[in-house]
Amino acid sequence: MSANPQWDIRRALGVARLFHLVCGARDATVTPFLTLYLRQLGLAAPWVGVLMGTKHLIAAFWAPFCAFLARSYRSRRALLMGSLLGSGAASLLMALVPLRDRDPGYRSCNGSRGATPSIPPPEVAPTENSAPARPASRSPARAPSLPAESGAGTGDASGFRTGPRESVREPVSRLPRPLVGSAEGARTTPEVLHPITPGLKDTPWEGAFKGVSTAHPLLAGGSALGSPANLSAAEGNSGDLDFSWEGLRWTFVLSLGLMVFWELLAAPLQQVADDSLFEYLDFVDATDRYRNLWIWRLLGASAGVCGIAALAEQLDCFLMTSGPPGVVHFYGYSLVSSLALLVSIAFPVPIFRQREPSYRAVKALSLVEGHPRLILLASTVFVMGAITSTVQNFLFWHMKDHGSSELVMGFSVALGLLGEILLHPFKTTLLRKLSRAGTVGLGLGCLSGQLLYYSFLWSWWSALPVQILSAVSNGALWWAVGASIEDLATPRTERSLGAVFGGHFYGGGASLGSFVGGFLVGHFSLAALYQASCVVLLLWLILFLSIWPRLPQEQQINYSKLLTMEASDTSDSEQGVERDWLVKAMREDLSNWKG
Repeated sequence: MSANPQWDIRRALGVARLFHLVCGARDATVTPFLTLYLRQLGLAAPWVGVLMGTKHLIAAFWAPFCAFLARSYRSRRALLMGSLLGSGAASLLMALVPLRDRDPGYRSCNGSRGATPSIPPPEVAPTENSAPARPASRSPARAPSLPAESGAGTGDASGFRTGPRESVREPVSRLPRPLVGSAEGARTTPEVLHPITPGLKDTPWEGAFKGVSTAHPLLAGGSALGSPANLSAAEGNSGDLDFSWEGLRWTFVLSLGLMVFWELLAAPLQQVADDSLFEYLDFVDATDRYRNLWIWRLLGASAGVCGIAALAEQLDCFLMTSGPPGVVHFYGYSLVSSLALLVSIAFPVPIFRQREPSYRAVKALSLVEGHPRLILLASTVFVMGAITSTVQNFLFWHMKDHGSSELVMGFSVALGLLGEILLHPFKTTLLRKLSRAGTVGLGLGCLSGQLLYYSFLWSWWSALPVQILSAVSNGALWWAVGASIEDLATPRTERSLGAVFGGHFYGGGASLGSFVGGFLVGHFSLAALYQASCVVLLLWLILFLSIWPRLPQEQQINYSKLLTMEASDTSDSEQGVERDWLVKAMREDLSNWKG
């Protein structure tokens, strides 16, 4: 430890651990539940996909640009504090988006905290030759019934509805009235067209907005399209359709603007903090201490996702008067951002100018372009981002349709994060026994198995057992990718190359996957989305394992690992493996030079 307080390594690492812990909890309070909140606002799956795809796209390209500006103008601390303060305030604006339907029966708040929603009075299903009569007046306490409720059957006391022609029991969705029902549940009822994209002759973009009118005999299995009864019903309810469509379109535009503003403020935080800490430690040759800080972020995320879910179960009913269910997540995000802002005051930031090329991302991209194995690895990361985004965006929708509470959802996320932490001590053994390519194949295989399992969920708890595989499908998979990047990178480009893979390629894939996944859910179902993703991933796994061994192996001689290894506090076995590789590479280089 240096006598100069500027280089107090122990204090800097302590602050960095606390900062990662708090920032992990901060992100976990809102990110896993964001699409669920957008669904409660009444937005259909295609529009949620557009919102999340835009969010990933901003994070993939805006964060590196801000990190470059902060480094060039030596204003990293100002950007860190500004990002925390601005994003915490911007998150509160998302809670101000108006709820399209303030139905008090959305959630049971009369003393019971169960996940089963309150059930409306049963309704009589329309007969084959009669159209449902339009109510004489609109009651403020309850909107007119939709075909998804009347044509599909009646609700029973257990919180499920039974279709008139099928014995399948499906949960009664409590989405805002224009978009009643889940994508999958509505397709099991023959009388009702898809609730997200009704079968009207509209474009998919308009169909995602237009709600289903009350008196639509066509949708409820009534008279023909051109019959007088149908025409009169359509004329009588045209005002309701226009009002619902315009309202949802305004909700989408407002949500898009606020999310873009929020992401512009929040995206640069992690990369700027990581660059700052690494350069601080690199100046005193202590970068080996940087490697295990990610564990603190996962610990914070595990605590944050469970804590906010438990808090939401208790407080949502009291906050429903000021906004839709889920606003407590944004309040928690803002509160934890304030705590992170206090920690950022002492966060280690170097005050010198690092003598390195400014355009590190450009250099990393040029390195990928000239290396076949890096190209295949980058393509694999892109596919990973696209497939993983389908889980992050719509898994909670699927769990909600099967009766899961937010606490169960939060616990499912925490299981995967804690499993990754518990698997980390076996990282070196896993990579040595299976090799880099073998570990990538194992991770992709586990992810495809998870996707297939998700398509067959049957109960509120059924998603929990498979979450432990996230330790391999996310943790081990990224360890193998990182190790391959270190082997193939030239000296002093490892972090730049890793940032390009984790930002541009993975973020770009997540953006594309969100766009495509939203429209697949809108036109088919959640189960179909996960089954299609499983097939695509298995095909890519076969392609990867067949191409990788045939590509030329051009392992770079990375002499910078020698210094890192001398001061490393890793296990003796890992040091021995790395030292043997370096000595062998240096001898080969010396023999080539002599020859």
